[in-house]
Amino acid sequence: MTSFSIVRHGQTDWNLHKRIQGSTDIPLNSTGRAEAAETGVRLRDRHWDRIVTSPLQRADETARIIAGELGLPVPEHIDPLTERHHGQIEGLTFTERQERYPDGVTVPGLETRQDVLDRVLPALARLAEAHDGESLLVVTHGGVIGTLIRHATDGEHPRRDELIANGSVHEFDWEDEELVLRHFDATVRSVEEIFHIPT
Repeated sequence: MTSFSIVRHGQTDWNLHKRIQGSTDIPLNSTGRAEAAETGVRLRDRHWDRIVTSPLQRADETARIIAGELGLPVPEHIDPLTERHHGQIEGLTFTERQERYPDGVTVPGLETRQDVLDRVLPALARLAEAHDGESLLVVTHGGVIGTLIRHATDGEHPRRDELIANGSVHEFDWEDEELVLRHFDATVRSVEEIFHIPT
């Protein structure tokens, strides 16, 4: 069995301004770097064998900061861990996205959750096979983590009020060729609060 502790990267300016990032390569801001360091400190009481990351700079920098806190080698880039591609809505706020592409309207270039799962699960399977019995830190993105949680809970989580916070850590095991969720590090806030939608 391989244990995966899957971390969402720290905050970026687009996170701060509620813009959809997708595969757009946005760096951490100062808050995000502090969140990464805080996450590293929280993880010091456990043994880690290695750390891997999405190649996007917000994840890579988060992973490097955490690795520094934990005394781990330079993180390995795993390309399939990159964020879900959001096509024409990248850079838009939630409100702008709804105005241009209301619910039910196809967004050009938007990667499906199944497509995300089809590239991320095999990558985790390869890591589990190569590092059987180890504890791995995996730094990736909210869309990837949400997709994995939905898969592991048959869609029960995350609910609309369960947001995957920057710097959060979600615990999974790879057991009998399956990804099993052990702990969901939920931040429960209303979508209306997050996106400043009038109630």
